[in-house]
Amino acid sequence: MRITLLLMISFIFLASTPIDEAVVWGQNGHRATGKIAENHLTKRAKKKIDKLLKGQSLAFVSTYGDEIKSDKKYNKYYSWHYVNMGLDESYAKAEKNPKGDLVTGINKCVEVLKDKNSTEEDKVFHLKMLVHLIGDLHQPMHIGQREDKGGNTIQVQWFGNGTNLHSVWDTKMIEEWNMSYLELADNAEDLSKKQIEVIQKGTIVEWVDEVHNLTKEVYKSVKVGENLRYQYSYDHFGTVRTQLQKGGIRLAKVLNEIFC
Repeated sequence: MRITLLLMISFIFLASTPIDEAVVWGQNGHRATGKIAENHLTKRAKKKIDKLLKGQSLAFVSTYGDEIKSDKKYNKYYSWHYVNMGLDESYAKAEKNPKGDLVTGINKCVEVLKDKNSTEEDKVFHLKMLVHLIGDLHQPMHIGQREDKGGNTIQVQWFGNGTNLHSVWDTKMIEEWNMSYLELADNAEDLSKKQIEVIQKGTIVEWVDEVHNLTKEVYKSVKVGENLRYQYSYDHFGTVRTQLQKGGIRLAKVLNEIFC
């Protein structure tokens, strides 16, 4: 009876939790992106970031954007974690969220960090948010459709257990791989200087549109209720790893430009 009651309470809690509060990229994913970014920082940028964060690593602060969701005073930042776009839309043509989105959130962070009049407290907050949001940008389902909340309402199974498409891409495939964030970062693809330069080209909006092309493929990759297993991970985990690496490389570019 006690176990049944606990299960009922857990179900009620999960059902009542707003979908926009879902964990994003998971802790290991965000930390891997932060660690990869550290490997591409200039000495000048690293020194300034270390001073602001008082020695905390980008990997350590990368999950901050999710951690503050338990505090209602940060509710206004929820919409910064995603962009809702139709599959055939570009960011420029998509209807904008009046509360803000990933693009406006990232731009605000950059603005605060570049402003000489910003307080240290504001700079630390927006630096932590920026690290998190650049990671979110590279998770394809964070640039998903409004009607299914970025795949959160598309129900599937993961090795026989109920979940949703968003969660599969946020956490399930990473967890199934069973690697620490350091292992994920250390085993990122070995890229040439030219390849890194190609990845770092473009604007935030152009990156959003690029990732949105992956989003279309993710939607096509499953059927509602499908039981996803080893084959799905085999087919798509390489994309997850690539996106984590791109996120880190591009985060470093943005930070190097801010702290030049």
